[in-house]
Amino acid sequence: MYCSYYGFREKPFNLTPDPGFIFLGEQHREAFAHLLYGIDSHTGFISLTGEVGTGKTTVIRTLLGQLSADRYRTAIIFNPSLSTIGLMQAITKEFGLPVSFSDTTEHLLDRLNNFLLQENESGRTVVLVIDEAQNLAPQVLEQVRLISNLETERHKLIQIVLVGQPELRDLLSRRELRQLKQRIGVSCHLNPMKFQDTRSYVDHRLGIAGRSDGGLFSPASLRRIHRFSGGIPRLVNLACDRALLLGYSRGKVPITGKMADIAITDLRKTDKRRIWHRRGLAWGGAVLCIALATAFLPDFLWNRETSTPAEAVIPDRTADLQRILAAMTANESAAVAFNAMATCWSVQPLMNPSNDVVPEQLARERGLRSMKFTGDLATLERLDSPALLELSLPTAGTRYLALTNMDDSDLLTVPQLPGNNRLTKADLAELWTGRAFIFWRNYLEIPTGLKEGARPDLISRLQGLLKGSGTYSGPLNGKFDSETISAIKTFQRQNNIEETGTAGQQTLILLYRSGGGFSVPSLHRKEKVS
Repeated sequence: MYCSYYGFREKPFNLTPDPGFIFLGEQHREAFAHLLYGIDSHTGFISLTGEVGTGKTTVIRTLLGQLSADRYRTAIIFNPSLSTIGLMQAITKEFGLPVSFSDTTEHLLDRLNNFLLQENESGRTVVLVIDEAQNLAPQVLEQVRLISNLETERHKLIQIVLVGQPELRDLLSRRELRQLKQRIGVSCHLNPMKFQDTRSYVDHRLGIAGRSDGGLFSPASLRRIHRFSGGIPRLVNLACDRALLLGYSRGKVPITGKMADIAITDLRKTDKRRIWHRRGLAWGGAVLCIALATAFLPDFLWNRETSTPAEAVIPDRTADLQRILAAMTANESAAVAFNAMATCWSVQPLMNPSNDVVPEQLARERGLRSMKFTGDLATLERLDSPALLELSLPTAGTRYLALTNMDDSDLLTVPQLPGNNRLTKADLAELWTGRAFIFWRNYLEIPTGLKEGARPDLISRLQGLLKGSGTYSGPLNGKFDSETISAIKTFQRQNNIEETGTAGQQTLILLYRSGGGFSVPSLHRKEKVS
């Protein structure tokens, strides 16, 4: 909205972590160095803690970006609110290993151990990152400790990085977890930024966005923003974005201390508004939509000192969405989003949500598969499948949203926005973490990663899908031969998937859509987005 006014190439203060804007302050660089040392030293356990928005994700993304595929194998668990067997299944899947519903924890541990030994023989270090680890139950953390017992005579076979909020430190201090705490070889805690770091952080993001001349924020405005944010990068982004919007609406540069105060006051008012009172949610419906009586715009857009162009007054859709989701718990938003997905797939909705809504488990109970997705909206659009998205709200933390339909500019989501307002791709990018669950149905029960030596009837089913997609013209002979592998690679290349020559989850999802004649839910079904 204000990019051209300030001369930006893109918005400098989006809330979604963006690798292109990575800023490593002094303590972030120290944490990065400690984590890398811990991994290369094979210490076994490493912990990284910090308040919401202090930059833990930035450090982890930077770290994983430095671990080359030829020397390391990495996996990330984003939603650790799982049972012991659920976590073991998730870890096994993340490393690309097969998982069967009949597998016990012991079976999965044996399979993981064999994988770790193979990687060790190949000279690769295996790294497992568990995000939001403060949500792990003590018995699940104990299972994580047992995984760390997998070792050779010389060192640990797997390096486990526990990432979480300060509550993780409290959890690890519990008596029943003392053995785990004693095994943590490297521990890092991220504190909020100091004022000098906040100033450098703002300058850095402005420069990346295309404005490096300085002076856009006065020293007084930066002091007020730092005081409001407490040095938390996510809150700095929130305050700077709102201050720039104010400056644009009033046609004033630079951002003064008084303007920063007005923007911050408005943010605090927005946080306090409660425009509906939740007395309970009706879970039995197919798609649950939440209607609000009134949508608010930032106060300063209504009460301007000078007249401004009409286009400056537009609905603040992300604020509306945040208010809707903040009125729910994370569990409630997950249940609402799951029921929207259940409608897309014509399966039973969640009638009586438990205290722990686990989308993967709910999907499995309804005959669906669940794929953990990490990426951008363009990739999600290419997969063309409804998705359960993870959002990060600046003041409320993690919430969930179902994306069920989209066109060139607008998105249909559950919960929906009030009135006729529609969420745009740019709106979603401000809150989406880039993580999602994609449900799919394995109609022909073709195992992912099918390769030579598999049952001929399974290979024939895969060949039939490839033939339906137009990439395979050979016989359905049940042989995983060069012609079959070439067809898989051709299909993957046509759909911008990594050319592995084996049919992973993304490949099967798209094959069922294009080559099997199955009725598969689509993000682009022909209906009006409203």
